[in-house]
Amino acid sequence: MSKKIGITLGDINGISAEIIIKTFLDPAMLDYCTPVIYGSVKVLNYYRQVLKIEKFLFQPLRQVQTNLTPKKIYVVDIAENIDRVEVGKVTENAGRLAKMALETATQDLKNGLIEAIVTAPIHKEAMKLGGFEFPGHTEFFTHAFEASNTMLFMVHEQVRVGLVTGHVPVQQISASLNTDKILQKVRLMHHSLKVDFNIPKPRIAVLGLNPHAGENGTIGTEENEIILPAVHTAKKENILCMGCFPADAFFGSGNYKNFDGILAMYHDQGLIPFKVLAFGGGVNFTAGLPIVRTSPDHGTAFDIAGKNKANESSFREALFVALDILKNRNEHAQNHANPLKIHKLKSETE
Repeated sequence: MSKKIGITLGDINGISAEIIIKTFLDPAMLDYCTPVIYGSVKVLNYYRQVLKIEKFLFQPLRQVQTNLTPKKIYVVDIAENIDRVEVGKVTENAGRLAKMALETATQDLKNGLIEAIVTAPIHKEAMKLGGFEFPGHTEFFTHAFEASNTMLFMVHEQVRVGLVTGHVPVQQISASLNTDKILQKVRLMHHSLKVDFNIPKPRIAVLGLNPHAGENGTIGTEENEIILPAVHTAKKENILCMGCFPADAFFGSGNYKNFDGILAMYHDQGLIPFKVLAFGGGVNFTAGLPIVRTSPDHGTAFDIAGKNKANESSFREALFVALDILKNRNEHAQNHANPLKIHKLKSETE
C-alpha cells in the first residue's frame, strides 16, 4: 500500500521547489508513495512557470485528510500571505514559511496523517530570522519527539557516516566530547544499522579526533582518555566496534569500505569525505527518532536557484531511503513479535 510521505517545501528562495517538482515529473514515483507537500501553492506555481514545466499537477489542501487517493500529489497550502519569492536571497519571509511547513508536517506526523517526513533544504540564517529556535532539522526533531539520543547519519549505498557532535563551533568540539556521549552514539549507530538498514551484525569504525588519531598522546590526549574507553566498552557489549582510526588515512586508503557504519567526532571530519564520495546521491537521516525523517545531502544552493540547474537525485534518494527504513522497521517489529521467526533468523546468521 502506498505510503503517505510528508515533504516540507524548505526555503522558497533556493532550489527546494525545483528538486521537488523535478522528482515527481516521473510518474513512476507515485507508484512508491503518495506525496504530501507542505508549503505554498503559489510558490510551486511560480516555479512551474519559471522552469517552464506544465506536467506537474497537484491537488491543493487546507489540511490533510485520512483518505487521500493514491497516485496523486497533494499540497497543504499554509502560506498565509507570506509566500513572496525572492530567488537567491536570505529573507525572513522564506524562513517563516519553512518554519510553518516544518511544524505543520510534524504535527500531522504525530497525528498519524502521514507516515514519514522528507525535508527539503532550509537556510539557517533565514530560519533564525523567521523565528526558528534550533540550529537545524536534527535538533528540531530531537526536541519535537523528546528523543534522548539522536544522530545525524549520512547514508549512500554502502557508505554511512554518523556524527558524535553536530552543529558545534570548531573551538567547542573537544569540550563537547566525553566517553559516555561517544558510547551512546556507538550504541545508537549499532541499533540503527540493525533495525533501520537491516544489517544483522554491523561493523562500526570510530575515528579519532586529532591528526593521526593523536599518535598515542603526542598530538592530543582525547583518543586515549575519551574515545578508546568508549570503543572498549562497546566491544564488551558485543558490538563489532573498531578504532580509533586516523580520519585521513581511513578514507584515503579505502578502509571505509570494510565497515557498515563510521562514527566521526565532528561535522566536517565526517561530511567532507562523505560528500566527496557521495555528493548528489547522499541522504541525511536522523537516527534515534521514533519516526522516520530524511533529507537530501545538500543545501539551498542560492547561486543556481530558479535557473533550472538543480539536480533532484539526492532528494529522490531521500524519499527511497525513507521508504526503505519504514519497511525495515516494520519487518523488524514483526520478526520480534514472532519468537519462532526470531529463532530462525538467528540460526541463519550464525
